[in-house]
Amino acid sequence: MLDTAIQVKNLGKQYIIKHQEATQYNTLRDILAAGPKALLSNSTREKFWSLQDVSFEIRQGDRVGIIGRNGAGKSTLLKMLSRIVEPTTGEIQINGRVSSLLEVGTGFHPELTGRENIFLNGAILGMSKAEIRSKFDEIVDFSEVEKFLDTPVKRYSSGMYVRLAFAIAAHLEPEVLIVDEVLAVGDAKFREKCLGKMKRVGEEGRTILFVSHQMGMLAQLCNRALMLEQGRLVQQGATQDVIAHYMESLGYGNDSTYFASPEKTKDKPVYLSEIQSLNEEGVPTSDFGHTDEITLRIRGAFNEYVENVMLSVSVKDRLERRVFTNRIHLEQWDVCKGTSSFTATMKIPKVFLMPGRYLFLVLLSIPKVRIIDLVDHVCPIAITDLGSDAAMFEGADTGCVFANCEWVVKPEVKTYSC
Repeated sequence: MLDTAIQVKNLGKQYIIKHQEATQYNTLRDILAAGPKALLSNSTREKFWSLQDVSFEIRQGDRVGIIGRNGAGKSTLLKMLSRIVEPTTGEIQINGRVSSLLEVGTGFHPELTGRENIFLNGAILGMSKAEIRSKFDEIVDFSEVEKFLDTPVKRYSSGMYVRLAFAIAAHLEPEVLIVDEVLAVGDAKFREKCLGKMKRVGEEGRTILFVSHQMGMLAQLCNRALMLEQGRLVQQGATQDVIAHYMESLGYGNDSTYFASPEKTKDKPVYLSEIQSLNEEGVPTSDFGHTDEITLRIRGAFNEYVENVMLSVSVKDRLERRVFTNRIHLEQWDVCKGTSSFTATMKIPKVFLMPGRYLFLVLLSIPKVRIIDLVDHVCPIAITDLGSDAAMFEGADTGCVFANCEWVVKPEVKTYSC
């Protein structure tokens, strides 16, 4: 138990959801005559378990990623571990101080300045003023908000909030650091900076819990992962194994065809009706060899004509990283007013994608204006190596694409005089 940072047993959180039944409209006179009880008579209550029967143990120094779809219970779990929300069932045991970064502005007093909030957060963690002062310059330097340090944080942008909040959480040396998806608010450079800091925190032997939908970040940072699904813990173990299980749940199967349902398309001016992955013979399939050409066939239809529509296709790897994106304007292909539907095909050349699993994201949009239709995690494909030059590196992370670069090597012969 001495090396256990967090122990969770049979944890659960239940909420009561009220539903108002549809009734005819009443006048104010009717409501007053019926009395207060009439206001409640047409409402029902439903018990909803946001988290149920969750048990796990995290050792000191573990960097744990928490994975799951929206609504799986990730944020609820972190709020209970941070003692913001009381559990309905079960128990939590945490050894050491906990510092949390859950939502933009959490733990800040909006009327206080950035400087004052640094000291407030340190005091909440039980640190003395001397301890906080010893970390003060590092926090300010990392957050990059020195110019606004004596401005009330209610005037900060969301990015400034996150920079200061993360700097405080990471530098006040908690034994357990909990970080939610909030880092998505920051810019790419700052996210990279935060990831580097969390790595160093982990190397110092402190424990990290990190929620993110970016599988690449989780794989890079975490040595363990937990997967939640509909409020229950369904998988835990090595990060790569849990990510693979999660990606399978998102659609890495053998369904090579996507069909749009009428409910999803009736209110869109133009929509994606069908998407298929095809082999060189035009047969729908999910399985390809490394030397096979891959065709993605996209069918769309119009409910009403829209100008300047762009069709985009992104290929994503199993860590949700975009390998590449291709875009075309439909008007360039004579898709114009009077067109009722269209079919587009995109060919991925042979010996381009490395062996592995991939998914497609297909998007119809008006650039820099709005997204019209989006289909994600569609047409999963598996590329296997059938004896190419890359076969010797099977199992190693050699990237996502095979670059057939031109090489020139000029040997030099050194001569010796007698």
